[in-house]
Formats: sequence, structure tokens, C-alpha cells
Amino acid sequence: MTGIHILIADDEKEIRELLKTYLERETYMADTAHNGEEALRLAEERDYSLIVLDLMMPIVDGIEVCRRLRQTSNVPILMLTAKDQEVDKLVGLSIGADDYITKPFSIHEVIARIKAHLRRYKVLGSENSENSPAAETALTSGDLKLDPKTFTLTKDGEEIALTAKEFELLKFFMTNPEQVFTKTQIFRQVWNSDYLEDDNTVMVHIRKLRKKIEEDPSDPKRIVTVWGIGYKFAGERI
Repeated sequence: MTGIHILIADDEKEIRELLKTYLERETYMADTAHNGEEALRLAEERDYSLIVLDLMMPIVDGIEVCRRLRQTSNVPILMLTAKDQEVDKLVGLSIGADDYITKPFSIHEVIARIKAHLRRYKVLGSENSENSPAAETALTSGDLKLDPKTFTLTKDGEEIALTAKEFELLKFFMTNPEQVFTKTQIFRQVWNSDYLEDDNTVMVHIRKLRKKIEEDPSDPKRIVTVWGIGYKFAGERI
């Protein structure tokens, strides 16, 4: 697992050191930042495989760091939040965070989430495996084309920028057209975790995705709400 670089940005020294220690036990390489400004500087200097980002940091807060990172990068971002920061969690997800963990947290849960994201985004050296998503054929539905080889989405020939989590979510839907899934089922498949802390996580990502692929996000025709149950992709896989 060499070559995996992770950035930990948190103003609490104990949390930075704890996460760094456990990540290095997993043979990952970990850098730390104690404020948002330092996190942005490090992110410019090195290509990270994943960033752990505290929501409340001095100088530049986590939401602003996430917003700036998303202007140029689709690196997976796992945000750390306090229990009383519900609105900020939703804002963080809406601007591109892939996941969040609530403080106080279990270190083992954080490491498990990190590993799941790294597996999802194929930074464990399996890009060339014949069985990896990189070897999958493109998925098409109408004017949408999702290409796992290049991790790109085009709509009517025009490329649409997706975060890594949005890509995985759309891929899941397009692979399973017309099947109805609950929020919990979607979370298990896309977030690779059985623990759904807040179903707003799924809802926010679906809302963001609809804005990018629907003609009228307020009246979606592709990712359709099945009231009282969940969601389905109302498009034929070609």
C-alpha cells in the first residue's frame, strides 16, 4: 500500500497525532495541517489520495477549504464535524465533501471509512487489474455516458464535472436501472458502510447529482423519488 498519501487537517493536536499514528500503522503516509490555510498550501504542493478535513478550523474553515479544493480536484474528502453542526454538515456535503464523521468518533470507524474510500477511488494500485472498474465498459442512458475508465461523465457530448462520490452514486444507479433502493441500501452500496448516521447524506448527494444531469432538477426524470421507499434510476442501461 505504498504511495498512498493522506492529509489530516484539524486544529486539535491530539486528533492529528492519533489519526497520523493509526494511518501510518496501515502503511499509509500522512501529513498534518493545523489550520485551513496550511491545508490548502499542502494540497497545492502534493497530490493526496484522500483528505480528512475538520469543519471548524482557524484562518480558513473546513467548508471554505472544501469549496476551494473542489474547484480543481476530485480528491475524496472526509469531513470531521461536531454533533451540533448539522447545518454545516449539509453545507459541507453540498459543496463536495464525500462523507463525514461526527466527533467524538471511534478511530477504528474512521480508519474503516478511509479504507473504503481508498478502495472506491482505486488508489490501492489496482487500476490495471482486469477486474477493476478501470476495465469496465462505459454506461450510457439517453444522452448520458459514464466512463469508468476515465472517471468522466458526458451529457450530450459535453463533459460534466463530478466529485468522486457523485460518480460512484450515478454509477450505482445506472448499473441498476428501474430498481428501487432505500436510502440505507444506497448508503451501504455507495459509501461501503452499514452505518448510516444521517439519511441527509444520501439526499444531499442525490440533490447535487440531479442539478447536473436533470433538465429540470425540481421535476427529475432520471433519478426519481419513490415516495415512502427511496429512489430509482428511471433510465434504460444501454
